Formats: sequence, structure tokens, C-alpha cells
Amino acid sequence: MVNNMARLSLTGITKRYPGTIANQDIDLAVKEGEIHALLGENGAGKSTLMKIIYGVVKPDAGTFLWEGEQIKVSGPAHARGLGIGMVFQHFSLFETLTVAENIALSLPKEDGKDLEALSARIKEVSEHYNMGLDPQRYVHSLSVGEQQRVEIVRCLLQDIKLLILDEPTSVLTPQEVKGLFKTLKQLASEGCAILFISHKLDEVTEICEAATILRHGKVSGDCKPQEVSSADIARMMVGDDTPLNEDYAKAEGTTAVVTIKDLNFRSDDPFASPIHHLDLEIKAGEILGIAGVAGNGQDELMSLLSGEETSNANTITMLGQDIGLWNPAQRREIGLAFVPEERLGRGAVPDMSLQQNALLSSSHCGMTKKGFIDFGKVKEYAQNVIDKYKVKCADQFAQAKSLSGGNLQKFIIGREIEQNPKFLVCSHPTWGVDIGAAILIRHALIELRDQGAAILVVSEDIDELYQISDRICAICQGELSPIQKTQDVNIETLGQWMAGSFDKSTIEKSAGESAYVKA
Repeated sequence: MVNNMARLSLTGITKRYPGTIANQDIDLAVKEGEIHALLGENGAGKSTLMKIIYGVVKPDAGTFLWEGEQIKVSGPAHARGLGIGMVFQHFSLFETLTVAENIALSLPKEDGKDLEALSARIKEVSEHYNMGLDPQRYVHSLSVGEQQRVEIVRCLLQDIKLLILDEPTSVLTPQEVKGLFKTLKQLASEGCAILFISHKLDEVTEICEAATILRHGKVSGDCKPQEVSSADIARMMVGDDTPLNEDYAKAEGTTAVVTIKDLNFRSDDPFASPIHHLDLEIKAGEILGIAGVAGNGQDELMSLLSGEETSNANTITMLGQDIGLWNPAQRREIGLAFVPEERLGRGAVPDMSLQQNALLSSSHCGMTKKGFIDFGKVKEYAQNVIDKYKVKCADQFAQAKSLSGGNLQKFIIGREIEQNPKFLVCSHPTWGVDIGAAILIRHALIELRDQGAAILVVSEDIDELYQISDRICAICQGELSPIQKTQDVNIETLGQWMAGSFDKSTIEKSAGESAYVKA
């Protein structure tokens, strides 16, 4: 039976790093059977606090009470032994192992060596919580939603008492979100405390009974989400100086900037999704949104558009030129800009400064002359991006890896938009960023659209796609759904498209391996 006892109680938690205080006098209490939200901007201190709870980081001050007893968590194994489980935003699964094998790796040796008995437990637990899993399936064959189930079931097998979920719905279809929420409510009814971290405030108001908001490393407020509005919560997160209005007018595209005809592609990567006979047109002055669960061909399409992968001749044209065989530099010269999903390593070189990272993709914008770099122009360009997009950093010489995810994303978006591209390819523009950064990024995309650019946005954030897209579609297993005006597609239909339920009669089936371009 659930009672009101605090399962976890933190008092005065403080964590200092050189030059900054990540957490300052944090108080947090999560009750038995409660779904409690932890909210805040990027860099507000959420990640540090989660690492303290899970034993990855040790606090400099404060007390940690677990079920009424003061303890010190020595590490993740100790946390799991107490009954604390965490599902990270980025899953930690081995694609070439089965579900049972992956789960066995996280269990004590004596609990994981009998795979047959473990498989029976996995079936029992997953079916009890309506998350049916086949223990013998290989992880690479699972959808992202099913992979998340593996992570959750892995926690549930360890007599879980507190479940921490970091952005759990960022990769799920609307139908999968409903299923997850049903599971969480069942867990809470059985006494499990749940700490729910999300930037989607409508989800917080729907499922959470309590919320703690962090700002600049301190608690800026507590509330009951179902008794206040999303705007009220947002104000506690970002303050009163950030505009929260996101009512963007829809636009009608004009002439085609990019045309894709009968695009086929199959990578040498056995886990990559092939592209099947894809046709697409992106027009000047519009944002075309593509929804889809990760792993359905989005990454491959982005690579083919950016020039990291090439296609057959006459499959991709931009401004009337056949660019299918062009490299990224050639495409940028005629006005293509690209924001990849992976910020560090692909969007920015971690050990390079912001100034150097600005030069990497913007050198064609008047920053070089006769092969020599004009460092004055590079410095001016980088500082303009930092100032205009409110990037929080020490200065333009700060390493990319020193920025929070949201601030690095603002820098990368700004670096690309300030090139005044004719065509912007943007993957997950606000993934994992706070509401303030998300609003700034969306405003910048709309402003670029209104200047006549063609913009393609791939995202798993359905709400975002509905807010900024003028036309919308979905991709599933490398095939594209119908493309319609956003206001003509309801969320149920889009969810079905994301799951592959659309009329494929107009999509020619592959005639064989020879139809595909090899990576």
C-alpha cells in the first residue's frame, strides 16, 4: 500500500566544480508512489543532481536520506542495490546481443548466468507491465520504443524502488508515449517512486503529481503541475525575460529549391536502414517536417543531402543543378547548410574552440582569401553567433566540449543560419535543449524561412514539427508517407504514418539489390 513517506529526501545538496557551482543547497523529496518531475534549463544542474542520486558523483555538502535513513551512495552498483534504477536518454545496449543477454550484463553474476531462467523472468515482468518483450530477439531488430522497454525492464528486475527517467519520450511515437505513461502509472500505483526529467511541459502536466524546478543550480520553485499551466512552469524555468509565444503562421512554399527523384540507397552498415524510391520536393519559403522513430532512414537521408554520402546522378537537384555526386564543400558553395543530430564529433569538434568550429563550415563565407584565413573575419563571425544566439560560454576561444548541450546547439544552429543558406537541412534542432533555447532556435528557423530559404527538419518531437512545419510527412523503413499541409494531418494519422501505416501503393517496391547505391 502506497503512503506519503519520502522515499528519497535530499537536503542542502551542493556540488562545486572549478569556476562554477553546479548544485547549490538543493532540496528534493520524492514520495513513495509519486511521479515527480525535475525540470530546468540546460546547465541548470539536473544532470549533476541525477548523477549524485545514482552514485556517479559525490556531493560536496548536504544530506541524502533513503527511506528515512541517512546514507552515502558509493556508486551506481550501490544505487542499484538500494533499488535505484536509471534509464538514460542515450540507451546503453549492445545491438548484436539479445534482449536477455543485454539484461544479464547489468545484473549480479549469479542472477545473470542462467539465461533460460532470466528469459522467463523478463517475459513475466514485461507482460505484467504491458511491455511485452521477446528475450531472444536481437536488439538491432527492435524499434527505439522497444529498446526503451528493455532499459526499463532491466531496472524492474532489480526490485526497483525509485526509477529515474531522462527525457523518456524524446524518441517515441504518440502511441508509444501513451503506452509508456500507462506503465508508469501502474508502477506508481504499486509504490515505485518515479523521477521524470523532461522538456515537454504538456507531458509533465499530464502525468506528474509534483515538480521541482532548477535554475542556475538552485531550486527556483516547486509546484503541482496539474494545478498550474505550462506557461507558469516555463516562467519558473527561464524567468520573465524569455518570450513564450510560439504561435507561428503557416507559409506556402514557392519554387522548388531541392528535388529528389527515385532515390535509393543501401549502406554497407548492416544496421542502417535502406532508402526506397524516395521522392521529395522542398520549396523556397517553407519548412518541410519529417517525423519518424529513430532508425527508419532519417540518418541516411541526411547524409545523402549533406554530401557525406553520394547518390546516383539525376536523383538530387538543388537550384537546378545535379548535386548527387557532389561533396559537402561543393554543396555548401551553392547555399546548403547542415545541422546534424550529433552535436559533438559531427556538428562540432570537441577539442576545438568555438572560433575554429565556426571556420570549419563557414570558410566559404568570405573568411579566406587566396588560400589564407582572415582571422579578423572569423573572430567577428564567431562573436556575432555567440551574441545573437545568446550562447553561454567563457568566450569564443572556449572548447566546444565545455558548453552545455543546449548552448552548443544554439551555436551550431546560429553558425549555419548566419551563412544565409538557400537550403537548410536540420536534424533534431531542439533535441535535449531547454524551453528558452528551443524558442530561440524555432524563431530563428521561422525567420530564415520568411527570408525565402527552403528548410527540411527531421525530428522525433511531434509537437515541434506541428509548430514550425508548413508541410509534414513521416518516414518508416526508408519509405516516405504522403506529404500534406500540417494543418490537414491530425496527430493520430501522423502516428500511424510513423509506424508505417500509410498507402504504399504509390511507392514502388525495390526491384532488387541493383537498385541501391552502395556506400
